[in-house]
Amino acid sequence: MEQEETNGKPMTMSTFLWYAIFVWFASSLFSQSLYMAFNGEPYDAISLLKGLGPLYYLVVVVELAVWISLFSLLVKKAVQKSGLATTLHPVVA
Repeated sequence: MEQEETNGKPMTMSTFLWYAIFVWFASSLFSQSLYMAFNGEPYDAISLLKGLGPLYYLVVVVELAVWISLFSLLVKKAVQKSGLATTLHPVVA
């Protein structure tokens, strides 16, 4: 029987979001390149989204959530690297 090796660290939400963003970005590039291979030109994202009808708004909300998550992860990473996270202390009244 095989045993799974684990490193003892649970997956954090930050790690999960990074994986989700990488998968989302790679799938976007792959779908665009596949479309271009068959049609010779990039697809028009606006006409594709309008073809979804009412689901268009849901797709836009999900897209915005991905970009906001990416931005917040990058800001969090920059704050941690700069050392501001350890120097900023909340003021107790």
